[in-house]
Amino acid sequence: MKTLAGTAALVTGGGSGIGLACAARLAADGAAVTICGRTEARLRAAVDRIDGEVTYAVADVTDDEQVAAAVAAAAERGPLRAVVASAGGSTSIGPLGMLDLDAWRATLELNATGTLLTIRHAARIMASLGGGAIVAISSIAASNTHRWFGAYGVSKAAVDHLVQLAADELGGAGIRVNGIRPGLVRTELVAGIADTGPILEDYLACMPVSRIGEPEDIAEAARFLVGPESSWITGQLLNVDGGHHLRRGPDYSSMFEPMFGAAALRGLPADTGSGPLDPEPGDTP
Repeated sequence: MKTLAGTAALVTGGGSGIGLACAARLAADGAAVTICGRTEARLRAAVDRIDGEVTYAVADVTDDEQVAAAVAAAAERGPLRAVVASAGGSTSIGPLGMLDLDAWRATLELNATGTLLTIRHAARIMASLGGGAIVAISSIAASNTHRWFGAYGVSKAAVDHLVQLAADELGGAGIRVNGIRPGLVRTELVAGIADTGPILEDYLACMPVSRIGEPEDIAEAARFLVGPESSWITGQLLNVDGGHHLRRGPDYSSMFEPMFGAAALRGLPADTGSGPLDPEPGDTP
């Protein structure tokens, strides 16, 4: 039996990576899934890759009105019982003393405020239906320091607290809220890191189950947390990372030292490093 049949679901950031995998998993279990993101071409291509009842809504999760519209569009397809807040990323990197403040603010807005807007608009509809389940995609960077990741880990720590706050406030309306902290997951956004090299080797050395995660690993956890099997679980932050959270954050010095200089990485005045470069946004470190 498809246990999500007859229900609707929304996945933000559903055009690629973890969000796409979550959307496919919920659709496979019978949900009428709506994915949203900023780029229509990417969303259209994602819909073509998923079997099941899937459509899309173009929305920037930092825009209150656009998020409200995406949630409403998802709710038109059936009772909205499942939401996965997967949209996220970062353009904020480097030593604290060298961070670009615009990138810092944009990363906090995308990860923390975007998750807040998704939760609040979804909760309004779910409360009128008697309940539902929301899952926010966080990161191992929320719990284990990732040096020189700028606003990313800070914003994901905010997501973690938001999950617990929302779970506490919304439980009386029958709404469960949980979070997932992925470790290193194989997506196009971390393709360079997932290749062979010292950073990947360090990641693997920090994992008791020593392999790169797949988007489907996160999708299975999200499916469990929105499904009836987890009906007495809320306010939890589930690490899906091969056990990486048991050890330490990864060592990115081989990447960042040429960019910022060895002195800056040690918290000293910058030396002759080449200066910051903007990374591509992604949904996991």
